[in-house]
Amino acid sequence: MAHQQDSNSTNARIRRPIGILAGASYPFRAFGFLLQTPKLWGYVLVPVLVNLIIGTALYVGLLFPSLQGIDALVADLSVKFNAMITGLPAWLSYLSVLTSVLGWLLRVLLVAGLLLVIGFILVQFGVILGAPWYGQLSEQLELLRIGNLPPADTSLLGIFGEIKRAVGFELRKLQLLISVALPLLLLNFVPGIGSIAATIGGIALGATLVCLDFLSAPLDRRRLNFQDKLAVVRASLPGSATFGLVCFGLVSIPLLNLLAIPLCLVAGTLFFCDRIWPVRFADAETSSESKSPNSLIE
Repeated sequence: MAHQQDSNSTNARIRRPIGILAGASYPFRAFGFLLQTPKLWGYVLVPVLVNLIIGTALYVGLLFPSLQGIDALVADLSVKFNAMITGLPAWLSYLSVLTSVLGWLLRVLLVAGLLLVIGFILVQFGVILGAPWYGQLSEQLELLRIGNLPPADTSLLGIFGEIKRAVGFELRKLQLLISVALPLLLLNFVPGIGSIAATIGGIALGATLVCLDFLSAPLDRRRLNFQDKLAVVRASLPGSATFGLVCFGLVSIPLLNLLAIPLCLVAGTLFFCDRIWPVRFADAETSSESKSPNSLIE
């Protein structure tokens, strides 16, 4: 009876909030959860310091030189466009104003794209280098939220399997990135809607990869490979889509992204515990004869 009540409570939590709003709310829920759980702060401090080092290197090495390149590109295009309209009739003088407006819009788009790219790179390095602390943080969250963890395989063969899955996951992410990003790059050469379609596609690709990164910790404990993780993300739509979009936006904001990575990892584990585990794993894990491990927090 108690199990049935717990199940009903869990199902109610899954349905609230519904649809598009669900995933978008989790980074903000994660912030409140961390504020209320000071014992987890220690797992966040070291990754934040790691992100600070990586972020400083990326912004110094990529952002500032790229901003200079963007300014030079826009200035060059403006000069060429102004030269083209010099010989036009006087009543077309408004085109010079249009040149300034288009130059400003182009600069905004290029800078926004640059920040998205740097944010995505920061996530990749931050998640990999902070993996030991993020893994422990995710385990603690899962113990708090669900009360148990799946049994870990600590044998040599099990450890080798974990390494193999981790390497395979990164390689499949790279394969997906290249196979989708190259066609999107070519779309920019299509007049009209090409650049718009490429931008939308790039954001969707980045949000998908970021979503996979921040959901990986609890899914890795279930020994899921890349294809299975992608299937979980698809099955969790539209919540997983808005979750990925909000996280992608947060990790693209300079300075904020240094804190956003651990925040989004917390959000991913909460999302898993609330909306994925009850649907896909609860029955198998609660009916397992293996005993739950002792809480690491106690």
